[in-house]
Amino acid sequence: MDKLYVIKIGGNIIDDETKLVSFLESFAEIKENKVLIHGGGKVATKIGSQLGIESKYIDGRRITDAATIDLVTMVYAGLINKKIVAQLQKLGCNAIGVTGADGNLIPAVKRPVREIDYGFVGDVKSEMMETRNWQSLIENGLVPVIAPITHDENGQLLNTNADTIAQEVAKSLSSIYEVSLVYSFEKSGVLLDVNDETSLIPTITPSMYEELKSPLAGGRGSIFAGMIPKLDNAFSALKSGVHKVIIGKAENLHSLIEGNDGTSIIHE
Repeated sequence: MDKLYVIKIGGNIIDDETKLVSFLESFAEIKENKVLIHGGGKVATKIGSQLGIESKYIDGRRITDAATIDLVTMVYAGLINKKIVAQLQKLGCNAIGVTGADGNLIPAVKRPVREIDYGFVGDVKSEMMETRNWQSLIENGLVPVIAPITHDENGQLLNTNADTIAQEVAKSLSSIYEVSLVYSFEKSGVLLDVNDETSLIPTITPSMYEELKSPLAGGRGSIFAGMIPKLDNAFSALKSGVHKVIIGKAENLHSLIEGNDGTSIIHE
């Protein structure tokens, strides 16, 4: 079974041109099959402000109204995606920028309104992922670069969490490849103290995770709250056939892939 790296790059790296260029250089050097998923960083907020579109958040999650879905599609799938693709082409990496609508790669459904109406936000329809279309791109020597925009199969584009897209792509392709899912961002990995880079947790199992995140269960409750959705995605991916999940610093991409850095998420 051929290896495939599904790599998600964090928004703070997108916002730092020097770090982004360095990361893309490392990404381009990976010889195995690879897929890159990116978020939007703060670019959409900045451009939205210039256009008079106010960014609204609840609990750190963007509310995507009609004006905002147009904005994030323009910025994520246009400006950011094509800048990354152009840089990778410069580095000899034959990248192709896609959204979930292209090739019906990531069908989704608009998130139901419960306590909060998030607007045009999509939840991926895992069972409808077009694995053969992904395989066709990869086996034709193309490197997919995915913007976090999906579609509902009725013409509506949807803003979708990039961490979740990375997990869903990794899960879908694990039936064909030996998939390693890498979440690369500005931190060294999962930290006991978010402000202390030396407090890295090198390995986390499901039982360790429950202890670390839940003081009510007698644990330490030490994991940074913003890391919990990423870890939930990581364990979900493992349960669905992904070979391994690694979380760590984008600048250390090669070390992460080689297993010499970051936090490895493993079974018991």
